[in-house]
Amino acid sequence: MLPESVRDAVESGDPLPGTTGFAGELPDGRLARDVLGRELLYTDSGTWSHDPDDLADPTLFPAGHVGTPDDHERVWRLPDSTIDGGVDALRDALEAAFDALSARDGDGDVAVAFSGGVDSALVVDAVDAPLHVVGFPDSADIAAAKESASLLGRDVTAHELAIEDVEAAVPDVARAIGRTNAMDVSIALPLFLVAERADADCLLLGQGADELFGGYAKVEKAETDPRTDADTVRGARDEVLATLPDQLERDVRAVRATDTEPVTPLLHDAVVREALRLPDDLLVADGTRKRALRAVAAERLPDPIAYREKKAVQYGSLVARELDRLARQAGFKRRMDDHVTKYVESVV
Repeated sequence: MLPESVRDAVESGDPLPGTTGFAGELPDGRLARDVLGRELLYTDSGTWSHDPDDLADPTLFPAGHVGTPDDHERVWRLPDSTIDGGVDALRDALEAAFDALSARDGDGDVAVAFSGGVDSALVVDAVDAPLHVVGFPDSADIAAAKESASLLGRDVTAHELAIEDVEAAVPDVARAIGRTNAMDVSIALPLFLVAERADADCLLLGQGADELFGGYAKVEKAETDPRTDADTVRGARDEVLATLPDQLERDVRAVRATDTEPVTPLLHDAVVREALRLPDDLLVADGTRKRALRAVAAERLPDPIAYREKKAVQYGSLVARELDRLARQAGFKRRMDDHVTKYVESVV
């Protein structure tokens, strides 16, 4: 049964009632799923589960909806962006998120997926847990994780990959996430591999910061970038944020396939609410993305970490490069349309 805070949120319409996501059954038998889809919920013939493998023909219950499997409506939407926030309010929101994280009980062994950047470093600063990174020996993620861990006075376990590791994981990951397209598989692979190697009950992730705080090039260049319909930084950020439920389904399923529970403290409701209140110049300005988040981080972390620029995980780990190599070795040449997807489909 969903907690009382969620039940109150149904009545009030508050999309951010102070959680890190929820999905399940209300006392009246209706189902509910949080506005960002941070928790998964599937239905089939009047039954429901958090795990699609429990159901014969699972259908994902939409984020922000309340109702029955066959009759539901959108109750929650993210608040409209306003321009009345700042670094101080964001600092308080992050403190609330980390307090909630430290108050968790009964999670068993906890580890942090640490790639050396500001997002995962903020999580590291809030917990005393082992740090893990995966990547190929010459990858930027392993180099960054080792450098940042040293600056923090922490140890990090670097799990160096071989191409055989990726080859073996591809079919498992594609089946776990229910997708075979090259981009989704290349993103899910390092999450699956780090969760598998960390071998913890709970894996803390820095997921969501790029979407909330303007971490993408297309947000920075919104006025001219054809990848966004918006022509302002905040408008482009809001577009990117709307893609989060789809991304989180992939990421959660990839991590849970290793019997590990993912936790995303930077997606706490308090942090989401304050991110939506930031003006353009606290998202991106003067060539610096995620400015507000970095400003808070600089109070906690050494500047080389707070202001480190990083590649997306599939590139920083070099998993995307090696996935492309596997496809070509299997005869799927780059001149073919979407050759990596064709390779993934051939091995699932």
